[in-house]
Amino acid sequence: MFASLRERTGTSSTDAELPQEATVADLLLELQKRFPALEGCGRVAYAVNSEYAKLEHPLADGDEVALIPPVSGGMDAGNRNP
Repeated sequence: MFASLRERTGTSSTDAELPQEATVADLLLELQKRFPALEGCGRVAYAVNSEYAKLEHPLADGDEVALIPPVSGGMDAGNRNP
């Protein structure tokens, strides 16, 4: 878990045991049970083994899943200095 998600949960990582054929959505439900502060955290991106994934992505034993909060800030191309 990164940034605001890490702050909400108080941890940057955790392990989870899920049934076979579990998906990222199943993992998210499990994590929301453990860390109720995750509910209502807005739009989150997911990555499985460093590749962006959708909620229906199936998980395998040993997969590493990252929860990535939305990022804001920066500037648009019209405001950049050459």
